[in-house]
Amino acid sequence: MEVKLHDIGEGMTEANINHFLVKVGDVVRADQPLVEVQTDKMTAEIPAPFSGVIKEFTVSEGETIPVGSTVLLMEKEQGNHSVSRRVVPETTHVLKKRRILASPYTRKIARENGINIEEVTGSGVGGRILDEDIFLYMNGESKSAQVAVEDPEPFATEALTEPDAKTIPFRGRRKQIASKMSQSLRTIPHCTHFEEIDVTNLLSWKDTMKAGGGSISMGAYFIKAISVCLKEFPIFNARLDEEEECVELQSQHNIGIAVDTEEGLIVPVIKHVEEKTMKDIHGEMKELTVKALDGKLAMKEIKGGTFTVSNVGPLNGSIGATPIINEPEVALLAFHKTKKRPMVNEKDEIVVRSMMNVSMSFDHRVADGGTAVKFTNRLRDLIEEPQSMLLELM
Repeated sequence: MEVKLHDIGEGMTEANINHFLVKVGDVVRADQPLVEVQTDKMTAEIPAPFSGVIKEFTVSEGETIPVGSTVLLMEKEQGNHSVSRRVVPETTHVLKKRRILASPYTRKIARENGINIEEVTGSGVGGRILDEDIFLYMNGESKSAQVAVEDPEPFATEALTEPDAKTIPFRGRRKQIASKMSQSLRTIPHCTHFEEIDVTNLLSWKDTMKAGGGSISMGAYFIKAISVCLKEFPIFNARLDEEEECVELQSQHNIGIAVDTEEGLIVPVIKHVEEKTMKDIHGEMKELTVKALDGKLAMKEIKGGTFTVSNVGPLNGSIGATPIINEPEVALLAFHKTKKRPMVNEKDEIVVRSMMNVSMSFDHRVADGGTAVKFTNRLRDLIEEPQSMLLELM
């Protein structure tokens, strides 16, 4: 009987085969993980639909296949029929794979180059193996060795001295992200609005909260402030249904938070933000971010978004952008880095203030620039005067 790639995500059309967790001849139980696949949003496992024996793989590791494709063939277990084959405990392969901290994409690079990933020393947080560590290992080097000779760009130097250029596979999550972004740009007439916001008072408020033992991240405050704005401007928390010729205003504020991982961008979703406190949002943001970085997000944690936030400020290198909307949503807002700048106050005095840029992309079929300006003006007021948020939360 065939085991097929089923739709495990919202709008999913294809997935990359990362690696098989069983071998031909293995006897497996129902619901036991058989193969790990990678979509544009997450890493997932396809379980056995019934107990039986693995007969044949019909696809290869590293291959990208469409939904509905047959992944492998199984022989269904017949009653008490005993099969004299090697029985694999449900967690054997999974636990072995997870002892090494590395993304599926990094593991794939190692496999394609014939490298035993267990022999590679990771330079990431907690010893996590990065793509760079694999490439350095291939050249008989390590990141620590490169640092020792104070070469700030080991790849650039190596690339100039090698006769043949290396290639990086364009498939898996990277390919699917590219497909989704291209589709969004082809479908949605993007318009991006920019604004600058004075966060001096908010930073002071944050320090006061921290001193009192109630630390709340800036990101949590931003998300709650956005939710307040979405109540007043629900057109940005909507979906366009062109076939029915209507714009569906969503009642729930399910705000996605874009997380930059080693495998590419992924957007876990905080559900019902309109009902949650900033403390709740802070805790959930932290939990979802860790899961995203470790590749452990569940499907329910990345589905159902109605608005997306990209907080690129911590990357410390962006003063503006034209972010691509996460279709079928109609808007996305990016927060950029905060920088102290001389500003002129209402008394015509030059003062030093902490200023942050924001960029908001929206679907011009659904909303106009004037509405976007009103939205960001309201958001700016809530951020520049944190005490005003109290009135909204009462």
